[in-house]
Amino acid sequence: MQLAQTKAKKILCIEDEHFISELYVRALTKAGYDVVVEPDGQKGLTLAQTDQFDIILLDLMIPSITGFEVLQKLRNPQLTPRLHAKVIVTTNLEQREEVRTDIEQQADGYLVKAELTPRELAEFIDTISV
Repeated sequence: MQLAQTKAKKILCIEDEHFISELYVRALTKAGYDVVVEPDGQKGLTLAQTDQFDIILLDLMIPSITGFEVLQKLRNPQLTPRLHAKVIVTTNLEQREEVRTDIEQQADGYLVKAELTPRELAEFIDTISV
């Protein structure tokens, strides 16, 4: 009897902090995920719009366009007609309550990077069904 091979979730990490993205790549790859890192907001948006990823980790403060703008464009059906990926916002920014609520309504998750180890991130991703 042969066990069915489960396909690894593909993760797009839009993150410009090299140290953080390296930690995420190591932890997520070790946990069995296929990870692509893009440090630039516009390039990350373009990659996300290909709909080839299961999960998008989206930092808010990234070069060229902000994570807020990326999220809005991903949620706009005219700009991104097909997107099956779950979008998880990752940030260390302190948000005003109404800003955070707005982000949480558009995203599938909201994580504060300083409160999460890379292993905990991998464990969180394990709980996401795509």
